[in-house]
Amino acid sequence: MSDPNKGAKLTLYWLSESRSHRILWLLEALHLNYELKVYHRGPDKLAPPELKEIHPLGKSPLLGVQSAKSDAKPTILAESGVIIEYLLDHFGDNADKPLVPARYKSGEEGEVGGESEEWMRYRYYMHYAEGSLMPFLVMQLVMDTVKNPPQLPFFVKPLPRIVASQVEKAFLTRNIEANLQFLEDQLKSSPNGGSYICGTELSAADIMMSFPVIAMSGRVDLQQFPLLGKYAEKLQQEEGYKSAVKKIEEVDGKFQASL
Repeated sequence: MSDPNKGAKLTLYWLSESRSHRILWLLEALHLNYELKVYHRGPDKLAPPELKEIHPLGKSPLLGVQSAKSDAKPTILAESGVIIEYLLDHFGDNADKPLVPARYKSGEEGEVGGESEEWMRYRYYMHYAEGSLMPFLVMQLVMDTVKNPPQLPFFVKPLPRIVASQVEKAFLTRNIEANLQFLEDQLKSSPNGGSYICGTELSAADIMMSFPVIAMSGRVDLQQFPLLGKYAEKLQQEEGYKSAVKKIEEVDGKFQASL
């Protein structure tokens, strides 16, 4: 059997309760060989300082890539979208099924506006996950922390709760609900009646969307959004996702999909 890595050495710097699980899922789906280095959040929920030795921002995911033809230090890739696109560029053919939809409609190859709906959705959701959805979810996490601040006298604690509740009421809740409704409608109109965000087949956009969608399913009541709830469950039943969870359980003893 040929080398799925094409001679390259890959190292994933995986952080608990983080976006890095998407990259682990993709590595498994592409049947790649890789070294897995596991890091844990501290009591403050932040990444450990050791990650700054890998990348100046000290965030995860990070992927080290070392060419078989070079003895130089590995190239360190950051940002989920960049890492996913890089891996697909080099190893996309390893997947059991294509993870990128066909770009053009038949007979309109190379034409402006000739792109397929599936591909246009794919490109959109590769950016929407982090550009539109995740900021609101991270802000909600911050508000939850503000409402339950550590090391404050009990008689002061109601004040940050009041402030956080006002922010939620004025801004946050309605934006999260708008995104939930948007995703519900998008799943309802998925091309060819598909149950994935881009159509009938799993794509890398679903992998990109998996972290915020699964995290939301554990924190938000999705009864009003049944298709979104089913989508979250479906993603967790994908073989690549389950394989990634099993890998973490073997290495680290447990896995938690959470913000």
